[in-house]
Amino acid sequence: MSQQTEQNARTGRGGGAAWALVITSVAGFMAALDNLVVTTALPSIREDLGGGLHDLEWTVSAYTLTFAVLLMFGAALGDRFGRRRLFLVGITIFTGASAAAALAPGIDSLIAARAVQGAGAAIMMPLTLTLLTAAVPVAKRGMAYGIWGAVNGLAIASGPLIGGSLTEHISWQWIFWLNVPLGFALLPLARLRLAESYGTGAPLDIPGTLLASGGLFGIVYGLVRGPADGWTGSLVLTGLFAGGTLLVGFVLYSTRAKNPMLPMRLFRSRAFSGINAASMLMFLGMFGSIFLLSQYMQGVLGYSPTEAGLRMLPWTGMPMLVAPIAGILADRIGSRPVVATGLFLQAAGLAYMASVVAVDVSYAAQLPGLISSGIGMALFFAPASHLVMSSVRASEQGIASGANNALREVGGALGIAVMGSIFSAQGGYETGQSFVDGLRPALVTGAAVVALAGVAALLIPARRRDGQDRAEDPTEQAPEPVLEMAAH
Repeated sequence: MSQQTEQNARTGRGGGAAWALVITSVAGFMAALDNLVVTTALPSIREDLGGGLHDLEWTVSAYTLTFAVLLMFGAALGDRFGRRRLFLVGITIFTGASAAAALAPGIDSLIAARAVQGAGAAIMMPLTLTLLTAAVPVAKRGMAYGIWGAVNGLAIASGPLIGGSLTEHISWQWIFWLNVPLGFALLPLARLRLAESYGTGAPLDIPGTLLASGGLFGIVYGLVRGPADGWTGSLVLTGLFAGGTLLVGFVLYSTRAKNPMLPMRLFRSRAFSGINAASMLMFLGMFGSIFLLSQYMQGVLGYSPTEAGLRMLPWTGMPMLVAPIAGILADRIGSRPVVATGLFLQAAGLAYMASVVAVDVSYAAQLPGLISSGIGMALFFAPASHLVMSSVRASEQGIASGANNALREVGGALGIAVMGSIFSAQGGYETGQSFVDGLRPALVTGAAVVALAGVAALLIPARRRDGQDRAEDPTEQAPEPVLEMAAH
């Protein structure tokens, strides 16, 4: 990182902190929203474009697959060729693919557009945090991460609501058209208002990129196709085995490479490894729960997509209210206790929901679980992002963000796969009672996994006596800029 870029990172000069927050939050919202926005539109898409259940599932899986696989590669490209430059490339690809999806004449072209959408999101998403960090002064990063986390958390949780509302009241094409004006507005703003920054300047790690991308492709493919194709299917087993083998090869290669895409020494830091483990487990429990609960409210309780989304607002809308407060709390007491508290609150909320779900449960009975889960999710996002960015050197923040986002995506895919399998084994869609029979053990599993994420968060080093969270690297003493930036 250049001396000028380091100075910008410390003082916030060069790009405008407020503009950076707006631009990166909107871009993150677009990318996160499209994870689940299609789920409630699938019946309408099938009516218009045709296709079987297998094809419809691929309209969701194609985005998840390319998004997860290319996240670290997108971050590495940004570090090498300029984070703002690649951010603009990512927005352009994402916006163009959104228009192509809205105009898709058939199911195959829609699936292809969704795959390209995921690639664009994979380039721009990890760079949002890096660009925001470079633009915001150290003392104000807690609040900035809080707002950024609130917007991203809202996008993830409200995807089914937004998709269902647009489909119900306008048409399913508008879940994609929504991105187009946002993308066109972001392009000139990002070009004019964001400062350029770079990583270490090391050459691209081609072997590491191929190993990581191939490994993630195999793992995520197996996870997203397992529930539909069967866990003993040849392609599913091949994907999981080959993907796992390639990821092991990636780890072994990265421990010996001169300029690895993801230095394995980062995981020797309890701060970095702890928050990444907590993030993956949290997304596993959260994604699987939202996926099933949104169907429960519609298929069992009889709400329309819009009605179900509105009733989920105590959960999905809570990040907008609480996440900025979480950022301020993290500035004052440290990120670890805020993250851990949020995870345990979310686990308690899911456990409560598991205890009350029934065919005829009242909305009032569900509220405590929705509110607890919402507050917990809101307390997680901002401090977790701060911990990721402060646990590495400034020049490594791009790839650290990419790795964290990739693990989150793997966790989300794993959550839908695991909790979907538990649901299918214990219940099904035949009757309302059979759905509840499958939902209850799935939610218990989600609660246990999120509680385990809370335990992982407690393993993160505590705040130092000088009021800063530890940016621990046992292999060597962190350089002074890292300690100065490690407000969390």
